[in-house]
Amino acid sequence: MNAAHTITPLGKFKWLLKREYWENRGGFFWAPVIASAISLLLAVFAIVAGLFAVRRAANNGELHVNGVNVNGLNVEMLTAQMSPKDMVQWANGMDFTLLISSVWPFLVLGFVAFFYCLGALYDDRRDRSVLFWKSMPVSDTQTVLSKVFSALIVAPVFAALIGIVTLFVFAAVISLVLLAHGGSPMALIWGPASPLTIAAGILCWIPVYALWALPTAGWLLMCSAWAKTKPFLWAVMVPLFAGVIVSSLQLTRIAAIDGNWFWANIVGRLLLGFVPGIEMAYKADSPDTESLQSALTGYTPADQLASLADPQLWIGAVVGVVFIVAAIWLRKRRDEI
Repeated sequence: MNAAHTITPLGKFKWLLKREYWENRGGFFWAPVIASAISLLLAVFAIVAGLFAVRRAANNGELHVNGVNVNGLNVEMLTAQMSPKDMVQWANGMDFTLLISSVWPFLVLGFVAFFYCLGALYDDRRDRSVLFWKSMPVSDTQTVLSKVFSALIVAPVFAALIGIVTLFVFAAVISLVLLAHGGSPMALIWGPASPLTIAAGILCWIPVYALWALPTAGWLLMCSAWAKTKPFLWAVMVPLFAGVIVSSLQLTRIAAIDGNWFWANIVGRLLLGFVPGIEMAYKADSPDTESLQSALTGYTPADQLASLADPQLWIGAVVGVVFIVAAIWLRKRRDEI
């Protein structure tokens, strides 16, 4: 074969990633797109319903601002008397609203990544296509790693980009609503809010998500490579039964550990790693975590990168790597159901 046509390991890996995308385009791309479209449609309905309710209240003399009856809906007049403290609260509220508007693609991501990993190595053994892929000049290591990369990087990147687009489309929608009712989008949305910071935080969240979800991805892939039937039951019921047994027998007392620790750090890390934002629940011991400001700053680029220093994240990542190595070993030795 001519050296110019030699396929490098990196080239093979790229083709494997393309294969995974082609076979799972519906989950990786179209599912978050549809979820975003639905969220924007519901948001438009909610805005229309809210405007109708406010307008009806104004026409009935039931709309008051600082004790003054308002006969019409004029956003500029309604916000003219806002104090600096009110503007700070408004900015935080807008940031929170924009962040929430981008959530739907990530909710879909959790389900897509979970079931993708669960069937990634089981389905091709069930339909015997594993024999075809093993005949190709591609190693089991490359195959498994392409599936890991697809679940932890490719799918989250699509979800993040679609979520960011959704965020800006939603901001454009409410900007048009403000313009139609005498408000200034620059003064009330694009100035006080931080859409670019939120978008950058979402992009910086991807490596955090990948590392946090690594033990779940590894566990599901290992079960997918090992199970002869019903990988879902094996993957889900084994951790759950282990949690029930440990709690009922109070085995954690031997190591002077709270039983809740086992559920959170073993069962939770094995099954819930693909839930976007789950890492925030493990930081709930912070006294201000529930505040609006804390929730927002948790998604800035600086705080996302700072969370890479969390020991829990790296311990789980190491465990995930062990599971992935086991999945590769099982893949090499188990060709069919």
